Amino acid sequence: MIAALALVAFVAVQRGVELFYARRNTRRLLAAGGVEAGAEHYPLFILLHASWLIALLAYLPRSVEPNGWLVAVFFALQGLRVWAIRSLGPFWTTRLITVPGAPLVRRGPYRFIRHPNYVVVAGEIAVLPLALGEPWVALGFSLLNAGLLAVRIRKEDDTLSERQSTEHA
Repeated sequence: MIAALALVAFVAVQRGVELFYARRNTRRLLAAGGVEAGAEHYPLFILLHASWLIALLAYLPRSVEPNGWLVAVFFALQGLRVWAIRSLGPFWTTRLITVPGAPLVRRGPYRFIRHPNYVVVAGEIAVLPLALGEPWVALGFSLLNAGLLAVRIRKEDDTLSERQSTEHA
């Protein structure tokens, strides 16, 4: 049980650090002329992630020992998360901020897939509850996340396509 609680605490602290970093980058991007898109659905992501953490604790089996293989997958996903965040550098934020005229990032995992951070989040929303013996939390929050990501990715692709069309002009 202690290991399971430590994992959930790790994620909570990680999310807090990420929000701090994201807010700092958001302020800088907006000050540089950035424009936010998709602000209307952003609070739903905050609600989803907070609810996911609460559900992990609320449905945690009393005598659970985390599945070591799935914990290893979870930490591999954290490596991919760091790679994606570092690749975007000052452009990484939890909001959808675009700076007109700024080049699109095409390094790191962005060379291979368009939305690596979303792949990581989808993976961890499923893997961590499974590692903790909570398949219904994994299923329910994976479905909710998929619905939100469908909206977010469509909005992000539309926003970035506008920059791509002007990038080659």
